[in-house]
Amino acid sequence: MSWSPCPDPILGDRDGVNAVETLIVPRAVDLGGMEVRRALPSIKRQMVGPFIFFDQMGPAEFLTDQGIDVRPHPHINLATLTYLFEGEILHRDSLGTRQSIRPGAINWMKAGQGIVHSERTSEDKRKGGQRLFGLQTWVALPQAQEESAPDFIHHGSDNLPMFDSDGIKARLIAGEAFGRKSALKTASETLYADVELQAGCRMPIDATYEERALYTVSGEIEIAGDRFAKGQLLVLRPGDAITVRANSTARFMIFGGAPMEGPRYIWWNFVSSRPERIEAAKEEWAKGRFDTVPGDEADFIPLPETRGKPRRVTGGVPYP
Repeated sequence: MSWSPCPDPILGDRDGVNAVETLIVPRAVDLGGMEVRRALPSIKRQMVGPFIFFDQMGPAEFLTDQGIDVRPHPHINLATLTYLFEGEILHRDSLGTRQSIRPGAINWMKAGQGIVHSERTSEDKRKGGQRLFGLQTWVALPQAQEESAPDFIHHGSDNLPMFDSDGIKARLIAGEAFGRKSALKTASETLYADVELQAGCRMPIDATYEERALYTVSGEIEIAGDRFAKGQLLVLRPGDAITVRANSTARFMIFGGAPMEGPRYIWWNFVSSRPERIEAAKEEWAKGRFDTVPGDEADFIPLPETRGKPRRVTGGVPYP
C-alpha cells in the first residue's frame, strides 16, 4: 500500500496503565471510499520491534463495479505484510507475481533493493461487490539485508499454525507463540498473531519478545482493570508479563520483536537506514528506472512533489 499522510489525534484517553507504556488512538482518514486508521508511525511511538508502519484498512463496503485501486508504486529496504479479515485483494508486482489474498492468508513482499507493486480489486470481485477489512504493516529490514534481492511469499490460511483452546483462538502469522512456530521466514526476530478471545476469557502474554504491542480490532479488552475498546494500539512495557481479559468477544493483534540495530528514515513509500539511499530512490522513481508491473504497466503513482526530507524514526522516541 502507498503512504498517505494521517495526522496524529489529540488523545482523550489517559496515556496508559502500569502494563501499558504508550496508548495510541489512530485517527481515521477516508482514502477514496475506504477508511484507513494509521497507528504507526505516530508522534508518541514510531516503531515496535521491526514494525514501522501499521494501517487498518476498512471495514469498507464496496458495491457493484466498485473496489480499491492502489496504482503501481515503489518500495525499498523494507517488507510489507498484508493480512485480511474480510474480502480479497489482487497483488501484482515487478517480479511478475500475481496473487490474490483472502482472509487468514498472508502476503509478504520483501522490497530489498527495490520493487514496484499494485493492489486492486479483481474484475470478478467488482462484479458482485464485497466488504474489505484488513491490516497492512511495513517491517524494516536489518541493515545487512536492506539491499537484498526483492522477493514475494504467500502463505494460505491453512499453512499458518492455529491455537484453539479455553476460549482462545489464535493464528500465528510470524514468530513463535502458543507452543507453535510460523512458516513465515522473516528477516529479523518478529512476532505477529491474530487472536480471538471469547467473552470472560483470559489470556496471558509473556515477555519473550523485547518489544510488544496489541492492536484492538473488535470488542473490548481489559488489562490490569483498565478497559480498551477497538481501534487502539497498546505498547506494552518491556519485560512485563500481562494478562488480557475479554469483556466481550474480542479480537486483537499481538505484534513486535527485536528492535532494529539503529534508526530508520521514512519518506513516502521508502524506508532505509540511510537518508541518502532514499534520495537516490526518489530520483530513480522520478526518472522511470524502477521495473514495471507486468499486466499493470499503464498506470503508476507519481513521485510526490511537496514532501520534505526523510524523517528519522526510532523505537519509542519522538522525531527529533
